[in-house]
Amino acid sequence: MTPVTPAPTFPRQYSRTLRYTLGAPRSFALSPDGSRVAFLRTRGGTERANLLWVLDLPGDAAPDGGSAAAPAERVAADPAALLDSGGESLTDAERARRERSREGSAGVVGYATDAAVTLAAFVLSGRLFTAGLTPGGTARELPAAGPLLDPRPSPDGRHIGYATVDGELRVIAADGTGDRALAAPEESERGRVSWGQAEFIAQEEMSRFRGFWWAPDGERMLAARVDESPVQRWWIADPANPSRPPREVAYPAAGTPNAEVGLYVLGLDGSRAEVKWDRGRFPYLARVHWSAGGPPLLLVQTRDQRAQRYLAVDPDTGSTSTVLDEEDPVWLELFSGVPAWTGDGRLVRIADLPDSGGGADGGAGVRALVVGDAVRTGPELHVRAVLDIGDTDVLITASAGPAAEAAGRPETGEVHVYRVPLDPDGGPAVRLSGRPGHHGAVRNGGPVRVLLSAALDRPGTEAAVWRDDRPLAEIASLAEPPVITAAPLIGRASPRGIPSAVLLPTGYDPARDGRLPVLMNPYGGPHGQMVVASHNAHLTSQWFADQGFAVVVADGRGTPGHSPDWEKSVARDFAGATLDDQVAALQALAEDHPLDLGRVGIRGWSYGGYLAALAVLRRPDVFHAAVAGAPVTDWELYDTHYTERYLGHPVTEEVYRANSLLADAPRLERPLMLIHGLADDNVVAAHTLRLSSHLLAAGRPHEVLPLSGVTHMTPQEEVAENLLLLQVDFLRRALGV
Repeated sequence: MTPVTPAPTFPRQYSRTLRYTLGAPRSFALSPDGSRVAFLRTRGGTERANLLWVLDLPGDAAPDGGSAAAPAERVAADPAALLDSGGESLTDAERARRERSREGSAGVVGYATDAAVTLAAFVLSGRLFTAGLTPGGTARELPAAGPLLDPRPSPDGRHIGYATVDGELRVIAADGTGDRALAAPEESERGRVSWGQAEFIAQEEMSRFRGFWWAPDGERMLAARVDESPVQRWWIADPANPSRPPREVAYPAAGTPNAEVGLYVLGLDGSRAEVKWDRGRFPYLARVHWSAGGPPLLLVQTRDQRAQRYLAVDPDTGSTSTVLDEEDPVWLELFSGVPAWTGDGRLVRIADLPDSGGGADGGAGVRALVVGDAVRTGPELHVRAVLDIGDTDVLITASAGPAAEAAGRPETGEVHVYRVPLDPDGGPAVRLSGRPGHHGAVRNGGPVRVLLSAALDRPGTEAAVWRDDRPLAEIASLAEPPVITAAPLIGRASPRGIPSAVLLPTGYDPARDGRLPVLMNPYGGPHGQMVVASHNAHLTSQWFADQGFAVVVADGRGTPGHSPDWEKSVARDFAGATLDDQVAALQALAEDHPLDLGRVGIRGWSYGGYLAALAVLRRPDVFHAAVAGAPVTDWELYDTHYTERYLGHPVTEEVYRANSLLADAPRLERPLMLIHGLADDNVVAAHTLRLSSHLLAAGRPHEVLPLSGVTHMTPQEEVAENLLLLQVDFLRRALGV
């Protein structure tokens, strides 16, 4: 008899599949002529190594007038075949880069292509590889200096630029000849000056992971020069292995100096021109764009992020001219895909504009797409990102705006893809994603797009290839289907209309089970939307519900996807608005759901960990136990760009004291578990250790779970699995479940 393999438990499957991301296609690149789609995917739902794939697409008809061939997938690069040893060896710089981008998989984790998407460049074990993406193309290693990071082909495909971990910016011909340095690193007394790499703060908080940008003609590039000398040094130790020296990191904590970032135009002919702007007033280089639609375009910000300037660069001299100045009394948000030029030289941006009123919270503001001087979307949409700019239209993602909410069409948790004509006389925005859900898309100026669609009623994300308005193919996902099914009840809570989800145990019977102990499961802060119309986003909450809880997820003020004023209402006040909205959502939902308000726990990670600890410290009348994972406990220990945007400079000490958890330690009267990875270089372990020390000094019992060798994203399989089990055990004990 063949033994039956038992189905994995959810915690084990969740950890083995990297939250069900393994096996799912990702990182799409489309050729402008619509003939192929490149993408990454592992061979299965528990395989960690990504391969580079190509989907060849048929034309509208075969040359002989017959039917076109069916779309066909092929492997363009397989890491196992390319690496001599059969395994990867990562540099510290590559590990740090993956931590910044929250990358937990292996193999080809990222790649870049030329403009025609005929050549891809990528890194394996610090070495440079290329792959031909047209039929018959091959993958091979180029003899580049290394270890290296972030290789990028020139638009014409003749050269590949790359940065080394030592701080060089180099270029090599696509045939492997002529490798040479364009800029060499410089050493100073306190740190290194590197070229072609994004500094910590750009990667972690600005979502700018690049440090160089090719000119459209491939003859020169813009390159960042990063001087980390002014940045204070912290040391991340490994207490479980005392023989290892601590790792030095340049960490710009709130109120301390940032890295000095400059920009140069470097020519392949050896020419060099420094890009000049008022770096004293605008020290943050937030965005860089260089296309055929206009001169190089920069977005630079003041340190307080209340003013920013769009600059056009003369690549011959490095001089800049102001295209547009923006100011906001609270802060200015950064967006994906902008700023950029249209093909005819108009500036494309996303802007927060005044609202005439009528939204869910009155004049909530409108987040709109602006092309040149024309506002192209109105209060019916809340624009999230620009995906692509074509000859006649812009592809965007957007949520329902204040006008839709006022009309009773909030579409809670949904994000859709829209095509917006460039010109006002082209008509209104047209939705391209038909079904309710959470959608995105990839396009490259041509007729073909990949539509990515998730929904509440099915697991995973579908990747459908469309040509104009006609579906062409599905790119298969090899991700494992979850062993549980999430059933969130999504709606709005409290008079404020807080987006919320309630999850009850599978098979819940009100007559049998009655009111349930509650587990709040928030992120609750900036850039962290949890209530989304996507099945897999609610799987962990469903698993906790199946352990005997009613799980509540609430996206209160400060979270994205609602309105500009909703996001900005947490300015100078993390501890008030975000916690108040968790309480308001809980109490409102208890009127319609079987929630036992005498047994309420809360858990969260990162900002959610801060919110969980804050809840039991300041509202023990509402919250009876908390699990705080990697919490920020003292905002003076967190980084500049994020913290100062919301709380201002620490010179305003009363704001930081009001939002810190340390002074609240003597108030703890509820069970609290603190969890922290000791290798975390984002929210460093000092946050938890300082709070624990204050709790101990006040004689307040609590639990601390240190995770040796674990960073902020906990990618280790055993850690991820057992963390779920340990949390539910603690909550059961603390709440008497």
